[in-house]
Amino acid sequence: MTNNNNFLYLEGITPEEMANLNHIAKSLNEEKLRNFTQLYSSRRKKSQDILIFTLLGFIFIAGVQRFVLGQIGMGIIYFFTGGFCLIGTIVDLINHKSMTDEFNRKVAVETLSMIQ
Repeated sequence: MTNNNNFLYLEGITPEEMANLNHIAKSLNEEKLRNFTQLYSSRRKKSQDILIFTLLGFIFIAGVQRFVLGQIGMGIIYFFTGGFCLIGTIVDLINHKSMTDEFNRKVAVETLSMIQ
């Protein structure tokens, strides 16, 4: 049985992420749950970090947030178009939490398949 306390130490965890992790890890025994938690925590991204990378896109290199989230194609497009003339970067600034949640959901599923 999954216990909410397994994921509480994850910095910046949202209630949605907690619910998703509990759903994904509900069938894991204690050892697999520990392995899942360690691997997931090393691969997940925090929305605050994505916000910082997006803000850096205004100053230095547009699209760095997309590279960090593993969206290499979009990162290259953002780089060469100046973040779609900064409009895409502004949209990413607004949507940084949902982008991070989507990335973390994918990472959780990948992590689960790696430990089973």
